[in-house]
Parts: sequence; C-alpha cells; structure tokens
Amino acid sequence: MSLQIELEHYRKVLIVRLRGELDHHTADIVRYKMEDALLRDSVSHVILSLRDLGFMDSSGLGVILGRYKQVKAKGGKMVVCDVNPAVRRLFELSGLFKIIAIHDNERSAITSLEVVS
Repeated sequence: MSLQIELEHYRKVLIVRLRGELDHHTADIVRYKMEDALLRDSVSHVILSLRDLGFMDSSGLGVILGRYKQVKAKGGKMVVCDVNPAVRRLFELSGLFKIIAIHDNERSAITSLEVVS
C-alpha cells in the first residue's frame, strides 16, 4: 500500500493528513513535503491527523520527530489526532507522547493550539 498526503493550512497551522503506510518507502516524501510547507509558508504549528494511517515503522517515527524539532525551533507546537490503536501503541512505546500531545479529533487539536476564531 502506498501513502497519500494531504496538507491544509488553517491560520498558522499546517494540518497533515496521512492515509496508508508511513514506512521507509514513503518517509522521504513526507519529510520533503512537510519541510517544504514549514519553510515556505507562515506556519507555527502542525497537526498530524492519522485516522487513515494503517501502518508506521521507525522511519515514520524519525520523520515525525524531525518535524517536531523543526516546529519547536520555530516556537510552535506539534500535536497528533485520530490515532488508530496500532499507531498509538508505536507512539507509546517510542515515548513520543511524552513530547507530542494527542487529541481525539482535529477540532480538539485546533482548540488546543488556541487558533480558533
């Protein structure tokens, strides 16, 4: 299975929706697209919406951690939402939930970043 990436800008937030599998085959394209959006656009925060992400390996964790550091260096926050049980378990085992907050849905994630009108 491949990976589909949808990027949406909402105020100073980049919402990244991933569908499919985030692994060593697809990690570079996610890294490139997110880095490009973070550098090119006036983005302060990132929401990763992972409802349709069926699989992720350590390459995916590396991409997420790298973009977290990039966002943090800009003074922003990264949060994740809609995480399925398998991907949630990987986040828990890796310790990423110690630095990246998790929310039930995109609305809750946006509210947590205090960018609601």
